[in-house]
Amino acid sequence: MALIRRRASAPRREPRAADFEIASDDSWLSIADDASVPATGDVIVSLARFMAESEALLAREGRLGVRVPNDTLPELLAPLATSATLIALDFPTHRDGRAYSLARWLRSRFGFRGEIRATGKVVRDQLANLARVGFDSFELARGSAELALASFDDFTVHYQATSDQPLPLWKRAARA
Repeated sequence: MALIRRRASAPRREPRAADFEIASDDSWLSIADDASVPATGDVIVSLARFMAESEALLAREGRLGVRVPNDTLPELLAPLATSATLIALDFPTHRDGRAYSLARWLRSRFGFRGEIRATGKVVRDQLANLARVGFDSFELARGSAELALASFDDFTVHYQATSDQPLPLWKRAARA
């Protein structure tokens, strides 16, 4: 598995390959629901575990990440926006786009400024659109990370408005 993430210095704009990098390290440790949580370090727990143990998880040393299934009701994300540093949204298949909507809700409605990570069946063709709705990092289950990184430059102009460009192309062209 490869991890591609937004560079810390990259501006929020229509995505370009130069804004992202192939991560050589990842400090996050994913914890199963039946495993104990270490007292320190960066951990990712399930949404169910976060809801059941939020006080204890927030009291520990280290950053907190939460794995969110893509069928989660958007209203359940509100507490994560102020508590979590990373939110991992799952793609059980590449054809299921509900996590796109959850990322958009996190950025636009709840003002989440932390990292949003795409996990599961994430494919190269999705990366630019995922970045446009607010994703910062992508776990690729298969394929070349170098080719996936290059996919950000497949399109230089996007028609739709989204979190990185609030105006659709027709309004941008009319103003230019």
